[in-house]
Amino acid sequence: METTLKEEKKIKIWITVLSIAIPLVVAILFGYKIPDAKPLSFLPPIYATTNGLTALLLVVAVVAIKNGKLKLHQNLMTTCIFLSLAFLVMYVAYHMTSDSTPFGGEGVIKYVYYFILLSHILLSIIIIPLVLITYSKTYLKDFEAHRRWAKYTFPIWLYVAVTGVVVYLMISPYYVH
Repeated sequence: METTLKEEKKIKIWITVLSIAIPLVVAILFGYKIPDAKPLSFLPPIYATTNGLTALLLVVAVVAIKNGKLKLHQNLMTTCIFLSLAFLVMYVAYHMTSDSTPFGGEGVIKYVYYFILLSHILLSIIIIPLVLITYSKTYLKDFEAHRRWAKYTFPIWLYVAVTGVVVYLMISPYYVH
């Protein structure tokens, strides 16, 4: 029991550190441009596809666990974490080599776009500790806590993944090619 408490304390520290460090590092790197770097303009459709695949696999993972396919669920969730990390690396790489694209829509669609974008960004920060906590509960073999956390984590993560695709589709006509 004491070992589990020590492990849980270590995990909580790591979750806290990562939940602060990841958004901070992304924000710093987002503002930094690599001098004379060729823009990685091919990345947005790839990282949007990565978001779409994450959304799809999240739904398949929930169906899998509801059907008692534990190993498939575990593999899919681990894949979703790696896809989210791949998205993050590509997103940062793109923004370190390319100027941000302003949204060119006008009227109501502009407000819709910015609402989706801002909610996507805010929830993408919130989802980091939620995913790490939910995932850590399985590592600690506290499956009841895992289920409780997953009820909040899943819909937020799904929203972030889906809105990532929506943001891309809305901004893509305005990319400079």
